[in-house]
Amino acid sequence: MAIEGVDQGRRRFLTATTAVVGGVGALAAVVPFIKTWEPSARAKSAGAPVLADISKIEPGQKVTFGWRSLPVFVVNRTQPQLDALKGEDSRLKDPNSDNTDQQPTFAKNGTRSLKPEWLIVIGICTHLGCVPDYFGELKPEPFDPDWKGGFYCPCHKSRYDLAGRVFQGVPAPANLQVPPYKFMDDNKHVMIGVSPQGAA
Repeated sequence: MAIEGVDQGRRRFLTATTAVVGGVGALAAVVPFIKTWEPSARAKSAGAPVLADISKIEPGQKVTFGWRSLPVFVVNRTQPQLDALKGEDSRLKDPNSDNTDQQPTFAKNGTRSLKPEWLIVIGICTHLGCVPDYFGELKPEPFDPDWKGGFYCPCHKSRYDLAGRVFQGVPAPANLQVPPYKFMDDNKHVMIGVSPQGAA
């Protein structure tokens, strides 16, 4: 009985075809696995910048926006409120905002802001994470007879001035944090979560 020779061309074709089909199958199995490493749409949106409309915030008024599941206070400070900031330094723990972890470098100034009239801070007390109340009027309050406006935490009585700077003698260890932000147009919109240079 005669034995036929091996068809080398056919063998190469079958080997190559099997390798290609196997490679495609492996790729099809790996892609969904790699996709599971990516953050979900919900996680992406939770960390995404927020465009806040500030055009209707009245002078002296505070409005709260959400960013990364945190409350962000935006206050349109009046001139008397800004003038009152200058006399508070002796009562504050960190009047010059030397703790740079609490604000970006663009906010290391007397008003802790890009534009003096606009205060933008994360509304979380630096003591145990309560949300402070806003007391914008420059008048005595039961918790401070020399009150010049700012934030009062009802949980453990920490106080902050209208630049979000913490007072001495309260449990909170640091100033309210300033998030990265930039103005998109002239006092109408602010993008919270993006620095003025555009970096997130």
